[in-house]
Amino acid sequence: MRQTTRENRGTLAAPMLNVRQVRACETSMTQTDIELSVVVPAYNEANRLPKTLHRLHEYLAGGSFSYEILVDLDGPTDATFDVLQRLAQEINCLKIIDRRSNRGKGFSVKEGMLAARGQIRLFTDADNSTDIAHFDKMKPLFEQGCDIVIASRNQADAPGAVQVVSQAWYKRAIGRLGNRIVQIAAVPGIWDTQCGFKAFRAEAAERIFSQTTVDRWGFDIEVLALAQRLDYKIGIVPARWLNDDRSHVRMSDYLHVLGDTFTVRRNLLTGKYKM
Repeated sequence: MRQTTRENRGTLAAPMLNVRQVRACETSMTQTDIELSVVVPAYNEANRLPKTLHRLHEYLAGGSFSYEILVDLDGPTDATFDVLQRLAQEINCLKIIDRRSNRGKGFSVKEGMLAARGQIRLFTDADNSTDIAHFDKMKPLFEQGCDIVIASRNQADAPGAVQVVSQAWYKRAIGRLGNRIVQIAAVPGIWDTQCGFKAFRAEAAERIFSQTTVDRWGFDIEVLALAQRLDYKIGIVPARWLNDDRSHVRMSDYLHVLGDTFTVRRNLLTGKYKM
C-alpha cells in the first residue's frame, strides 16, 4: 500500500476507518493468521513514539508469532504523523489509524481494538511505561483459559508488582482513594484498573469494545466492568512500571474518571449494555 503524506491525510468517517498499512509484513499472511495485535493510542507523541515503536519491533520481530502494530492517532497537533512516516521505513507490520479529531484515549483504544485482526489484542501506552516483554507473563494465563489478562502496579492484585519510577505522592494518594470508589461502584476486586497494558482474546475484545461509551481516561473502568459482568475470566500479571513525567493526564482528569465511574454504574443498573 502506498505511503501517505500530510497533504492526503483523510478525516475518519464512521463506519469506515482510514487505516494506512505503511509497511507490509515481510511474510505474506491473511488477516486470520495474525496472532497478536498491539494497539498504541497516540496524541502528541512525536518525542516518545520512536523509542516505544523500536522496542515493540525488537520484541515482536524476535518472537515466533505473527503480529501487527496499530498506532491510533487521536488528532495530534505536533509532528507525530511525520515521525510515523519515517519510522515506517524501519518497522514491519505497522499500520496507522489516521484521525484528525481528538476524541480521547478511550475512543482511540476502542477504535484500534476493533480494527485489529489478531487472535490476541493488546493495548499499551505510547510512553512504554509497561514494557512489551510483560506479554511473556501473559501468554501462560491465556493458555490456561483466561479471556483477558491485565497488568497491575498494585501488589494486592499481583505479588511482585512494582513502580520502579513512581508517580508523585499526591497522584498515588488520589489513585488509592479513587480505586476504593471504583471498586464499590463498578469493578470490585481489582486494585489497579488504570494500568495501560491489557490484552484480550478477539471475541472478548469485540464484544466489550463494541459497547464502550467512555472516550477518555475512565475507559479502563468501563472495559473491566463489562468484562466482569460478561463473566470473562480475567488474569492479572505484576507490572514493572516506570512513570513518565510527560504524561498527558492532568489533575482535573482524576475528577473526570470518577464521573465516568458513576456513568458506568448507571449504565450497568439501567441495562444499557448487552449482557
